[in-house]
Amino acid sequence: MGKTVLEMREISIEFPGVKALDQVDFTTETGSSHALIGANGAGKSTLMKVLCGAYNHYTGEILIDGQKVNIRSPKDAQELGIQIVYQEVDTALIPYLSVAENIMLNETVSDLGKKQFVNWNHIYDEAEKVLKSINVHVPPKKLVSELTLSEKQMVLIARAISRDCKYLILDEPTAPLSIHETEELFRIVRDLRSRNVGIIFISHRLTELFEICDEITVMRNGQFVSKENIPDTTINSVIEQMLGQKLDEQFPPNTSQIGEVLLETHKLNDNGKIDEVSMKVHTGEIVGIAGLVGAGKTEFCKALFGVSPKVTGDITIKGKKVRNRTPHAAVKNGFALVPEERRKEGVLVHETVVTNFSAASLNNFLKVFSFLDFRKESDKAKEMIKSLGVKTPSEQTIVENLSGGNQQKIAIGKWLVADADVYIFDEPTKGVDVGAKKDIFTLITALAERGKSVIYASSELSEIMGISDRIYVMYDGRIVKEVMKKNTDEEKLLLYSTGGN
Repeated sequence: MGKTVLEMREISIEFPGVKALDQVDFTTETGSSHALIGANGAGKSTLMKVLCGAYNHYTGEILIDGQKVNIRSPKDAQELGIQIVYQEVDTALIPYLSVAENIMLNETVSDLGKKQFVNWNHIYDEAEKVLKSINVHVPPKKLVSELTLSEKQMVLIARAISRDCKYLILDEPTAPLSIHETEELFRIVRDLRSRNVGIIFISHRLTELFEICDEITVMRNGQFVSKENIPDTTINSVIEQMLGQKLDEQFPPNTSQIGEVLLETHKLNDNGKIDEVSMKVHTGEIVGIAGLVGAGKTEFCKALFGVSPKVTGDITIKGKKVRNRTPHAAVKNGFALVPEERRKEGVLVHETVVTNFSAASLNNFLKVFSFLDFRKESDKAKEMIKSLGVKTPSEQTIVENLSGGNQQKIAIGKWLVADADVYIFDEPTKGVDVGAKKDIFTLITALAERGKSVIYASSELSEIMGISDRIYVMYDGRIVKEVMKKNTDEEKLLLYSTGGN
């Protein structure tokens, strides 16, 4: 089959107060894997949303094999064979429908005003075939609301490949996936590529891009920077192009004095999700919780923060037993959680930056008779924007319009305003570029230096090794190993994370 060339020429687009793209050129072709990268806010996801018809107010041209095409809606893009798997899985799936209904959505939606009978056996059978083709063992009749984050991601991928497509856009597809699931995804990518499908791969995991992609395009500040063949460049060179400068040491040293035990858990259980988890954290200490996707890290973080009502066992803070029956109780007891699913649980995406910064500590901004002191709230937001390096036109910008890295800084910043004792970070760098990662690591280290206790849960073992003082490894809902950082390495952590002794 012959190659089909896709071109985007001088694409520009603006949002209120933000010029997201500035005359960007992008070229790729079928039968290849093309990496599109840049720091958070570089415009890569926006460019792909233009390509798939999510934004229609752009200027510039899109051509396929030299012929201009008009893409102003998702339907326009799909008719041209352009499919996308979005990073925000919860906004792309319908939670109250089954897995099969989500995968076969186009077949279950009829034209307005026309009657249509649905062959449910056909829907379930076809969905099951697609799932089996990518080795995903999820019951087709299961509700999407009952799935884990990684399962939702695989359902989205299944939906995309269930249709014929010339170009498949994957926006941070491996962020919630385990090593095995990532390998399966790469198998699918290679298979599609061999069938003359063009893959456009957006990811901050540069080692993965260098493994799976043929070409790489770099963007910065809404502009095109470079396009190169993967064999002709290096990860360090790409990082410098992304940031416009050399990247210094990523993990700042933790110079805090580790003090007495602040937090201790004893045989914490959550209805089979975690099993007798006992651990402790000192003041000024960063404790890593290492484990693969599905090991129970997120469940442990939520159990500590009062998200689950079925938790048993003891939680002791400052020598006193506490009951975190609800997140509200956890906040009162000095806990703060930056969750894995930031758009769903970490920030108020439809509210302003200033509202998000004050959301966890409204009592600090009240005047007489409980009226909100808007000036004080605004001043604090401006202070946090400056200290955290949040890239936003103003404190009144809607958070949904900011990049993922800036949203994550706001998710962390609201708890800095609240001034908790125990900070829990669950996969805090997921979908965040290398520059923003360094900023987040600096924030976390600064918390420890202020005498706070920090729990850092991640499947990124290099980050666990770089940021932690002491490490617990989780496997199948249990803590299977406790090690000091100086006495271990990534290879040993991976061994423990997979159930090895």
